[in-house]
Amino acid sequence: MLLDTQTTSQKDVGLDHIFDSQTKDSYQEFLHKAILKVSDFLNNEKFYSGASPAELRSKKLLIRTDPTRSLSIDETLSELKELYLDHAISFHNPNYVAHLNCPVLLPALVGDLIASSVNTAIETWDQSTSATLIEEEMIRWASSLMNYPDTADGIFTSGGTQSNFMGLLMARDEFAHAHFGWNIKQHGWLKDISRFRIFCSEKAHFSVKKNAALLGMGYDSVVTIATDDKMKMNPKSLILAIEKEKQNGNLPIAVVATVGTTDFGSFDPLAEIIAIAKQTNIWLHVDGAYGGCYTLTETHKEVLKGIENADSITIDLHKTLFQPVCSSVFLAKDKKNFRYISYYADYLNPLENRDEEQPNLIEKSIQTTRRFDALKLWFTLKMTGEKRLGAFLEKVHYLALELYNNIKDDSCFELVHKPELSTLVFRYKAKGITDDKIHDVINLYVKNTLFKLGEASVASTKLNGVTYLKFTLLNPRTTINDLMKIIAMIKQKGLEYKKNN
Repeated sequence: MLLDTQTTSQKDVGLDHIFDSQTKDSYQEFLHKAILKVSDFLNNEKFYSGASPAELRSKKLLIRTDPTRSLSIDETLSELKELYLDHAISFHNPNYVAHLNCPVLLPALVGDLIASSVNTAIETWDQSTSATLIEEEMIRWASSLMNYPDTADGIFTSGGTQSNFMGLLMARDEFAHAHFGWNIKQHGWLKDISRFRIFCSEKAHFSVKKNAALLGMGYDSVVTIATDDKMKMNPKSLILAIEKEKQNGNLPIAVVATVGTTDFGSFDPLAEIIAIAKQTNIWLHVDGAYGGCYTLTETHKEVLKGIENADSITIDLHKTLFQPVCSSVFLAKDKKNFRYISYYADYLNPLENRDEEQPNLIEKSIQTTRRFDALKLWFTLKMTGEKRLGAFLEKVHYLALELYNNIKDDSCFELVHKPELSTLVFRYKAKGITDDKIHDVINLYVKNTLFKLGEASVASTKLNGVTYLKFTLLNPRTTINDLMKIIAMIKQKGLEYKKNN
């Protein structure tokens, strides 16, 4: 017996919230009201409200959802304002100089909105059609930026960690295939993998070790190379380390060169590392998450010279190309190496249906479902253009140099380096105090107090066990006056701590 069916009203089942042709007016209303709230967020004077974790956790009723109660768009936005927008970190604020968070471009936001609304899944042609062509074109653009040949290919990823993962996976599997005739993807573990070794600067991103562990090679497979006084990998030390590992019976498979280290913005000497990688016949991966986009500038073309010789490259567009997260690109010089990642599922992308005219991007990605992140970049290049993007990057680089020159002779500060990119590492030094441990406490007090008050967000790091402060400059609107105001705050808080302790 068939069950009777009854048509329920649209309102009762919430169908008026589904994005379709029947809710166009609601879509415009909701977005318009949301945009007004976000616009109000831009009026926040401080980069952060200064609310404590306890104060934010006390908003339990706002954080929780109630299955018995449905709010209107106005009520929900009102609660969101009180819970989130009033306390969100403003990366566009000139007093935010902490991490690799850039302000975003309006064209990129338009692209992100459209991508989210249409909700294209980019993994297969029959889900994405022309969206696939746009991503492929953006990959071609990024490849040409790196002077890669036509054999290159790439994919958009969630960020530098995932992009670096793909580079090391290819290095591992290519070495196993070339030297042992072994297909790790098909057959699994090879006992010799425990002898595989990866080399990177001691200032390289933590994802190198993390990914080595995830790939089954372990932290111990990563050999860190000493850096010089400019925080660059020492090529002679790299040569010695490779030879030492060989003598120990281990197998060098890859070297990771960093162009733009997270802490210091330093560029490893590419030309020398390229020569070593070629001579030893090992994979070269360039982590350009921070500095890769500086190929758009005149200021950094020389230090990036030869990047086209890398086997794979990471570039983070959400760090230095003013894109909303997530927006990262992984590039491989030879597209055939994506065979180590590809998989063919009968229900999704069967091998027998493979068609170059209707490509399935899932063949190049470790993700299955994937957002249309390339649209943000497409809008940016169409509206803002390469020259202006390059000019923005040059501006923040020169700003870092100007700050360096302004405080390098100030007895209140000890500077670690002259900026090579847009980062400056330094520490406040209280007069009459020589104990580094006391200076560590003072600098952390300065950093934490400025954050808690919502006055400025400054990062901290360690060098040789000593705590330093760090400015990361990514906002082309920031001026030297803005930065000197933060410097004055640091001095004030430093003096305040000394006086009270």
